[in-house]
Amino acid sequence: MTGIMSPDGTKRLVLVSGRAHPELAASVAQELGTDLLPTSAYDFANGEIYVRFGESVRGADVYVLQSHTAPINQWIMEQMIMVDALKRASAKTITVVLPFYGYARQDKKHKGREPISARLLADMYEVAGADRMMSVDLHTAQLQGFFNGPVDHLWAMPLLTDYVRTRVDLSNVTVVSPDAGRIKVAEKWAAKLGGNPLAFVHKTRDINKPNQSIANRVVGDVDGRTCVLVDDLIDTGGTIAEAVRVCLESGAKDVIVAATHGVLSDPAARRLSECGAREVVVTDTLPITADKRFDQLTVLSIAPLLARAIEEVFADGSVTSLFDGNS
Repeated sequence: MTGIMSPDGTKRLVLVSGRAHPELAASVAQELGTDLLPTSAYDFANGEIYVRFGESVRGADVYVLQSHTAPINQWIMEQMIMVDALKRASAKTITVVLPFYGYARQDKKHKGREPISARLLADMYEVAGADRMMSVDLHTAQLQGFFNGPVDHLWAMPLLTDYVRTRVDLSNVTVVSPDAGRIKVAEKWAAKLGGNPLAFVHKTRDINKPNQSIANRVVGDVDGRTCVLVDDLIDTGGTIAEAVRVCLESGAKDVIVAATHGVLSDPAARRLSECGAREVVVTDTLPITADKRFDQLTVLSIAPLLARAIEEVFADGSVTSLFDGNS
């Protein structure tokens, strides 16, 4: 029978994966030392999704991993159908593992008659039967309050900072936020890298035009320094490419970009390869297909972090302890 039994034999951990990012799911299973639950999933001719599990999950603590990549609505729906199937198969607890939380950027109303889609998504998982939610680097921390059950908010920062510190001279680094709204994250990065100075890019955005912004200038000292430009995600690459440009125009020696989620919608690969950044570092919370890759791109594995968090939850341990008391 697939899964991991607790030392006292009273609990069973089962890992289930959707079809969105099978490589990540396989890596998490390997880190845990188990196999993925055998699952049959396919699409009907009209696009409806069918799911059935090949083994009993009665009484098990089940973790349902699905990356919300394109086509995002298909994979969200598949994960919800999997949750419903697990609930009806008498799973003891169901934890949805969302390495990247879809619709996270729609977390508030900018104008009248708009939805708050991030809240709707949390409600839908709860109605489907999810008891717990686990995600990496939510776009805003308040998303944790949209789900009424426990939420484990994981940070990729330790993974990213450990890598970046091997790529820069820490005595000559300025941590740069791509906009004023991410300064708190940049402050934490600066502390992790040894108390480096901060800067941010002043930009303007038209809320009527998605995925478009204009970088105006850098506020802070970047002249002659290596800029570490940090963000939670890169979608079309426009914001980051503009931020790299203004950093270099302000006298920066070079720029390294670090972000957790590589959405990399077209034309991100072209923009990032041509923007002048020395390196662009992301994790594999989302699949990075061949058409999204370019010479300056480095992809780090998020699987060890997800596996450790799942182990802590299963053992009734502390997820917060993985991040030095911060979560």
